[in-house]
Amino acid sequence: MNQNLLDALFIFMLAAFIGFEVIRRVSPLLHTPLMSLTNALDAIAVVGAIVLVGEHKSTFSTVLGTIAIIAATSNVVGGFLITDRMLKMFKSSRPTRGPAGSSGPKTQ
Repeated sequence: MNQNLLDALFIFMLAAFIGFEVIRRVSPLLHTPLMSLTNALDAIAVVGAIVLVGEHKSTFSTVLGTIAIIAATSNVVGGFLITDRMLKMFKSSRPTRGPAGSSGPKTQ
């Protein structure tokens, strides 16, 4: 194998391990801000993968780029769905009252 590919795979494995360990120890209170940040980073990964696929340097890079597009896109969509679900937990289920304590239209 090419030495550059081995170096890149080694760095990828280290980054995956460190990322997993950091995310695993995050408090649930910080989950929503962290998800918004990771969604932004994954959007950058999607753009980079699209550029990689568009270059057509080799079949291997095209396949890896396509897998990266699918994985990062599913991560972005899943992150937004989870964040939306968590934010809905903070909304009140009671109907909101109008200004100055009015409870609705008055009938005479």
